[in-house]
Amino acid sequence: MTTIDLDALTKDREQIKKEFLAPAGSLPESSARGIHHTALISSDVRRTIEFFQGILEFPLTEIFENRDYAGSSHFFFDVGQGNLLAYFDLPGLDLGEYAEVLGGLHHLAISVTHEKWDYLRAKLDDAGIDYEVESKTSIYFRGPDGERLELLADPLGEMYGTKVL
Repeated sequence: MTTIDLDALTKDREQIKKEFLAPAGSLPESSARGIHHTALISSDVRRTIEFFQGILEFPLTEIFENRDYAGSSHFFFDVGQGNLLAYFDLPGLDLGEYAEVLGGLHHLAISVTHEKWDYLRAKLDDAGIDYEVESKTSIYFRGPDGERLELLADPLGEMYGTKVL
């Protein structure tokens, strides 16, 4: 295992902040309107829909054939504020198990109210889904294909009391 110099990493992070982070109140306007959808891969369309619509109560909004791969489904869930979570299935391809890799998904954090956080935590319990609670506002758990998900009860634009937007 490689030894990590935490002091050097902290200094580098502070240098990056000085170099790239706009001072408070002077953030330039983004060229983007928002995230249209985040697309992940599903090994089982029905199981994925049952999980996201049935347990997490993210409504399925559409399902159609993926234009890039014949027989593949492209389907979408409403995660609020005009944002979509999308999945593809890729039948016939042996993609292996989910893995966190450079450039890949570490986790997807979805904002919910404190009331929904408590409610959805109880639904995870009822479904027998293992999870970890962090900072009393964050639940980490795995989706149907091992993808790491988070329900975060902090308001959009905040994380653990820190304004991030």
